Amino acid sequence: MANRSDAQTATVSTHSFSNTEQTTISPHTQQPFVTRKYPAEAEVGDAIRRAKDAQAKWREVALEERVKIGEKFIEEFKKMSDDIPLELTMQMARPISQVPGEIRGFLDRASYMLSIANSALADVSLQDTDKPGFKRFIKRVPLGVVLVVAPWNYPYLVSINSVLPALIAGNTVILKPSPQTPLTAERFATALHRAGVPQDAIQVLHLTPALTSYAASHPLVDFVGFTGSVEGGRAVQQAAIEKGGFKGVALELGGKDPAYVRADCDLDYTVGEVVDGALFNSGQSCCAIERVYVHSSIYDAFVSKAAALVKDYVLGDPTDPSTTLGPVVSVASADKIKAQVARAVQAGAKPLIPEDLFPIAKHGTAYVAPQVLIDVNHSMDVMTEETFGPVIGIQKVSSDEEALALMNDSRYGLTASVWTQDTAAFSALEDRIEAGTVFMNRADYLDPALAWTGVKDSGRGVSLSKFGYDQLTRAKSVHMKILKS
Repeated sequence: MANRSDAQTATVSTHSFSNTEQTTISPHTQQPFVTRKYPAEAEVGDAIRRAKDAQAKWREVALEERVKIGEKFIEEFKKMSDDIPLELTMQMARPISQVPGEIRGFLDRASYMLSIANSALADVSLQDTDKPGFKRFIKRVPLGVVLVVAPWNYPYLVSINSVLPALIAGNTVILKPSPQTPLTAERFATALHRAGVPQDAIQVLHLTPALTSYAASHPLVDFVGFTGSVEGGRAVQQAAIEKGGFKGVALELGGKDPAYVRADCDLDYTVGEVVDGALFNSGQSCCAIERVYVHSSIYDAFVSKAAALVKDYVLGDPTDPSTTLGPVVSVASADKIKAQVARAVQAGAKPLIPEDLFPIAKHGTAYVAPQVLIDVNHSMDVMTEETFGPVIGIQKVSSDEEALALMNDSRYGLTASVWTQDTAAFSALEDRIEAGTVFMNRADYLDPALAWTGVKDSGRGVSLSKFGYDQLTRAKSVHMKILKS
């Protein structure tokens, strides 16, 4: 899942900063939780140089041995799993009952990427087409030092997409976590070190935006993977080329992901899945459903069922197992979401969820009442710009063509979903939907066997699947002419 990083766009109300340290503020208590010191610029440079030196040795470790270390990493991480839910909830406020799902996904992705490593990184033989006296093949060789700038909203799920494949491919990694979730990267690195990855091959650095730019522009950093906002992605891209280099940059950025509910859908199933896809993690996922287009013949029924379901959510203390919807990440984020809803209502949108159903969502807190908006259109930014909160905009459409035009009317293109029992109709739509992933009858899900990618302002690059390994290596061609003695 894509996501948000504060590396370039930190908000003061989410964290407390000084010139020397950062303090994570728990969203639901608004109290300090953990503090980490920033290194000096010279210390960042030294860490990168150590990573470069370590990479020369790490790449010589046989791939089979690196995979075994990866398998041991999974076991080491499992030993921590009982301690992680409360710790993560205190950092970013996902309901504690939902954290184990991220851990399961983290382990599933790790296992899958390890399972395909030998085939994905194997030499490509051209033996069948070689002429007598010649041998040709293509190797996948590591890039060098990889800087991973991770987000706060799914810190384990997103980090595993790049960190483990980078190491298995023979790279070394500098992992820069969000200041909202600093302990997640430290957990990750500890398990890797215990599994046998050398200390300098995986290093965690807590960095200011300026230090992140310095690291991204460092000539010894060979690749940068960033997950965060469009503005943050532009800053990282600019920093990466600042020194005149042409290093690779992968950008997993924003989303305004659409769902199209066709007349032939399984209505009860679809309502439940669409609402969950919109509200899970308080809507703080770049692949969350943020705009819904419903065929006119079932529009009223869909809206009625969706509103009733949203009213049943329990907004409250995320450490309480009965809570199904926690606060958003910060007071500033809450204010931004509420302002977007207010603008839509002022422009004619109709809210269906009375705010007094959720009295905890008071001004000055990070709690946001979930909302369903109807009578919306694309003149409202609630239907065009990322909300990143528990808000669903629902618009009536009369045909597949109208739905398709609205789905593609966006500067984003991460995921999209079509809810239908007609596979032929889905295939006809899927081919024309401008998105990195198109789902049928599901949403907000990453399958590690499929390439995770986006189009337009949702970014560029690929993680997961065999193509994720391609991004973290380069092709090296070997052409041999064998001379007879």
